[in-house]
Amino acid sequence: MLKKIIAFSVLSVVFSSVFSCKDDVLPKPSSYLRLDYPEAKYINFENQCPFGFEMNSEAVIKGEKDCGFTISYPKMKATIYLTYKPVNKNIDNLLRDAQKLTYEHVIKADNILEQPYLNPAKKVYGMFYQVDGNAATNSQFYVTDSVRHFVTGSVYFYAKPNFDSIMPAASYVKNDMQRLMETLRWK
Repeated sequence: MLKKIIAFSVLSVVFSSVFSCKDDVLPKPSSYLRLDYPEAKYINFENQCPFGFEMNSEAVIKGEKDCGFTISYPKMKATIYLTYKPVNKNIDNLLRDAQKLTYEHVIKADNILEQPYLNPAKKVYGMFYQVDGNAATNSQFYVTDSVRHFVTGSVYFYAKPNFDSIMPAASYVKNDMQRLMETLRWK
């Protein structure tokens, strides 16, 4: 009888050991580096173009043709592209093109948030777009005085558009773009 109890106990331990082990081995989830950026300090940018604005002092600006600019963030591998167009009774076409550029990303975007911007004192009117998801651009805007000037801006990262991994940098640059838009003034 004692032999049967010992044998039963040993078999119970063996069976419970074998069948209690799980075959489901799950890999650790991907992780991303914690990215902290310095507090933004803004400087005025002026040149011969018909507008000026404030920009992050850490960014590098390069003039392109026809008052277009690239504002680069080398540490983040990001660039803001600014384009200037004079308004010559074509404000409807310029607005349509700016909105079309944003909504081309609707396929990859989870959400597109529109934030109107109105500054009647400076005669600056526009729209800021925040594009959530794995789209090529996360932020875009346009501003105009509706009569003579039209400026568009969009940010692009030189990395695969994985929103979770670039979110800290995208948020930092988005704040700079909003500051640029809100401080833009016509000459």
